[in-house]
This record gives sequence, C-alpha cells and structure tokens, in this order.
Amino acid sequence: MINATIDSLAKRGYAATTLADVADGAGLSRGIVNFHFTSKDNLLSETIRYLQDEYTSNWLAMVGKAKSDTASQLLGMVTADLDRKICTHRKLAAWFALITEAKSRPTYQKLAWERDDKYRTTLAQMCRQAKDEGGYAFDAQSTADAIYAMQEGLWLRMMLFGKDYKRETALKVALDTLGTIFPKHFSGDGTPLRLQPEDQ
Repeated sequence: MINATIDSLAKRGYAATTLADVADGAGLSRGIVNFHFTSKDNLLSETIRYLQDEYTSNWLAMVGKAKSDTASQLLGMVTADLDRKICTHRKLAAWFALITEAKSRPTYQKLAWERDDKYRTTLAQMCRQAKDEGGYAFDAQSTADAIYAMQEGLWLRMMLFGKDYKRETALKVALDTLGTIFPKHFSGDGTPLRLQPEDQ
C-alpha cells in the first residue's frame, strides 16, 4: 500500500491522491485500505514515516560502510542522498508532494523535521571535525546548512527536470562542492585525501 501511495503521489500529487487510488494501485479492495488507515492523513503519515526510515537507514548504512577518516565519512553521508535506492523520480516527487503540505499539517512537519534533524546534526558534527583537522576558517554549522541546501536543490532539480537532469550530473555537483569546501580533505573531483601532518 505504501508503494501504491508513492506511485499515486508521484503521478497525481497530494490533493488528487485518494484512498481509492491507493487501493486500486495496490490491487486491494477499498474497504481494506479504509480499515487499515481510516483516513488519507493516516496513510500519508505512514508514507512519510516509511520514506523517512528508508532515507535514514540508507545514509547510516553508507556512513557505516565508509572508512573511519573524516573525508570518507563525509563522502558517504553526502552521496547517500543520491544513492540509487533513495534518489528515484517517483520517490522525489512523492516526497516533495508531502513536504509542501507540512506547513499546514503539524504531523507531517514533525515527521519531516525528525529526518532533517538527525541528518543535519550529524553533518554539522562532521563539518566541525573537518574544520578542526584542516584548520578551515568556515563556520561549521553554516557549512553544513549550505551542503544540506545544495542537496535539497539537487533533489528539486532532478524532480522538476526528470531525465533531462541525471543523477550522475547531480553527483558530480556534490563531489565538486566537497572538493571546494574541504580542499585538504578532497581532491577537486571529490576523491578523499589523506591529510598530511603539516595540513593539520
């Protein structure tokens, strides 16, 4: 049912998605969907929770698989947003359809903020670590916020332009940005570097 909801949101948007659309898309009776969720808001809250859990599990896994140095950890975290499992047109379209409703729906806003808060807190911690290691002059929190805003912008561009703006293009932007912000940690193309003693 969640996948059918994502499909409907991506195809129809928030306002036009109904429990009947989801039931039909999932190949289930409308009574079953009504029984399990009772309302559209309940179904969409569960969809946000599903997307949030998938997103969080994915970046935690990518950071967990990365080497322990700061550059590799940052690389895993930033590129997780563009991982093929997460970064699909249907999921991006569904996410933005839900987020546009968050301002007027406190439940959606709370769910979305929980996802943002954990990610942004961890990203800021990594930026502080990189700043300490590299002696950079930037403000760690502002830098984390800028990286986060870039990622949201890349998602939005991919969602709006579809196949005309490829995931690989967005990934290159992210890697180039890492090389620009953290020149002692990354080469120009975003490849992690090993800091030399004189760099620290």
